[in-house]
Amino acid sequence: MADIRHSISIDAPRERVFPLIASGSGFARWWAADVIEDYSTGIIELAFFNRATVYRLKPIQSSTSWTTEWMCQTGQEWTGTRLLFELTETSGKTQLRFMHADWKAETDYFVSCTKVWEELMLQLKAAAEGKGLGPLFSKDRLRS
Repeated sequence: MADIRHSISIDAPRERVFPLIASGSGFARWWAADVIEDYSTGIIELAFFNRATVYRLKPIQSSTSWTTEWMCQTGQEWTGTRLLFELTETSGKTQLRFMHADWKAETDYFVSCTKVWEELMLQLKAAAEGKGLGPLFSKDRLRS
């Protein structure tokens, strides 16, 4: 199994960062413009390219209050992988440690996703610091 890992320092307290990684409305601020959240189950769908690609994320119970974990239920090579966001805070700054875990292999798509996650971490940082431009994947800023 292969994992994608990133770590980034954010000039904002955990309380400002956490909602961005724990809800559909948070993901919509930095990741995807097309987000559907089922509040009864906690399942979130993030859609891209006019819904040609949909990632369905199911929340996994976290053992700490500053960690979120999501099981990927759909998506090219994403099914069965997990997204883990862990926040620590020192002097009002948040350290985000991210892992996209349990990939079956380091394919070309895995390598591409490694780069996209790097860009997404910068988007998340900007959103938390109040400098966000909106989601990386939107009609105005669409990237592949």
